[in-house]
Amino acid sequence: MSSRALLLVNRHARQGEKRLTEAIECLKKSGFDLIEESTEHPKHLTEIILHYQHQVDLVIIGGGDGTLNAAVDALVDTQLPLGILPLGTANDLARTLGIPNSLTEACKIIAAGEQRRIDLGWVNGKHFFNVASMGLSVKITQRLTKEVKRRWGVFAYLATALQVIWESRPFSAEIRINGESIRVRTVQIAVGNGRYYGGGMAVAHDATIDDQRLDLYSLEINHWWQIIPLLPAIRQGKHIKWREVRALQGQEMEVHTRKPRPINTDGEITTYTPAHFYVIPTAVSVFVPSEGEQF
Repeated sequence: MSSRALLLVNRHARQGEKRLTEAIECLKKSGFDLIEESTEHPKHLTEIILHYQHQVDLVIIGGGDGTLNAAVDALVDTQLPLGILPLGTANDLARTLGIPNSLTEACKIIAAGEQRRIDLGWVNGKHFFNVASMGLSVKITQRLTKEVKRRWGVFAYLATALQVIWESRPFSAEIRINGESIRVRTVQIAVGNGRYYGGGMAVAHDATIDDQRLDLYSLEINHWWQIIPLLPAIRQGKHIKWREVRALQGQEMEVHTRKPRPINTDGEITTYTPAHFYVIPTAVSVFVPSEGEQF
């Protein structure tokens, strides 16, 4: 008996339009009975999923992290399992879960049917898979246009990041966690639920998306050039061992700033400080490689 799947593809994703046909053929060969919907506005994904929730067994989303984030509230509400086709620029959630960028391999993973429950982060009423952050990452998000991401892919993150770092200025914040209040001068605060964000950077080298904790780091440098030697460590998640980086862990935390600062969740600016974060354990079910090596 074939599974009925709702296939949602973001046509604005870096590879969305040109690979839509390939995805449909691959999934049909794997035995799925598809209801195909595409949208040019990811914000419509929630209403589409809610509309079809009683007609399908799973939701398959083709797009990047922003597209997945746009659908997360509906996935929590319906508890439909999620299949991921990594068609975006960074594909950090897919990377965290060990899902390859190969569309054929991603289809095979969904068809194999291996599911895992994963945690979600939550900030000010908004769920996130990967990371919520403020500071440098917000400025990068504000400058990364769809055209730049589509043309340059993951290299767009690097070029934009270098420009933003050069212009960076520290800001003051108060972090409240585990009964403590910590005042910092920082250029970036990131709160991670999964492992990867920003095109393959790691929040912490040992972070997983089912460890029922959030990992916070604060990048406390005074001059832009101090971040240069840190960059290789940030890629590997080993920056938390550096003197300039404050690393904290917990299930719940708050960040306060003198004036409201924008917060980036999975690559989209969705809320502002003051920010209240917590982890929601085993919130949604996702199709993953059966080897289990991704955790």
